[in-house]
Amino acid sequence: MDFMTDFTPYAGLAVLLYAMRQTKRVPNRYIPIIAVVLGVAFSYWQQGISPSATVEGLKYALLGIGTVAGVKYFLEKKEDGE
Repeated sequence: MDFMTDFTPYAGLAVLLYAMRQTKRVPNRYIPIIAVVLGVAFSYWQQGISPSATVEGLKYALLGIGTVAGVKYFLEKKEDGE
């Protein structure tokens, strides 16, 4: 697969998770669980049900959660520095 095919699901999941975090309708403790479910579901849809698809879905979820946490801490640090 090329770069855009690998990057698009991860970026979409990260944006979706960040939007869910900002709306505050979903408690923050459920966001990682939702990320895992969405990541694995998308990977199954894309590749079919297999162990490698599960690992790929977990990778999407971990990258999405890490990105959301990184953006959160970056913005908090920026607000504290002002």
